[in-house]
Amino acid sequence: RQAQQHCEGCHSLFGEYYCDICHLFDRDKKQYHCAECGICRIGPKEDFFHCSKCNLCLSLSLRGKHKCIENVSRQDCPICLEDIHTSRVGAHVLPCGHLLHRTCYEDMLKEGYRCPLCMHSALDMTRYWRQLDDEVAQTPMPTEYQNMMVEILCNDCNARSTVQFHLLGMKCKNCESYNTAQDGKCRMPLEEQ
Repeated sequence: RQAQQHCEGCHSLFGEYYCDICHLFDRDKKQYHCAECGICRIGPKEDFFHCSKCNLCLSLSLRGKHKCIENVSRQDCPICLEDIHTSRVGAHVLPCGHLLHRTCYEDMLKEGYRCPLCMHSALDMTRYWRQLDDEVAQTPMPTEYQNMMVEILCNDCNARSTVQFHLLGMKCKNCESYNTAQDGKCRMPLEEQ
């Protein structure tokens, strides 16, 4: 005997949805089998496309609008460390191209704004950076730090620059992000040494 949607003897229905490849029986959730993924996905199929480089079915709204990372779906979610490819929880694609479970992404935003893998901003921070510009301008540094310069590395554009040190944040000269890290020691400007 082989697996099938109905019982051969009594013709009882085992599941509204049945996949004869995966042998999956389930309630109807508009599932479809994706041959490229090798598994059944919750649909409807017409709302998704398979990105062959990412190796994952993604929402049509992301077609041509996401950064592909080869086989990104074959990695575990960096938040919960569970498989993304076979998860029943939808994947969220960050601007950097990394994937998180949608629920893990929502939890991450309660604690921070950066991708846990590459530290790139996970959402558009432009409004917050303008607000931080105002706070930096209104918060003078103590005299001993007023002319202190530091080397920084931007997590968003990967540019390196030398900027004035400030406790609230150091702004990238290239992309104007405050998502930066100090990349060297503090030093006084040459004219003051």
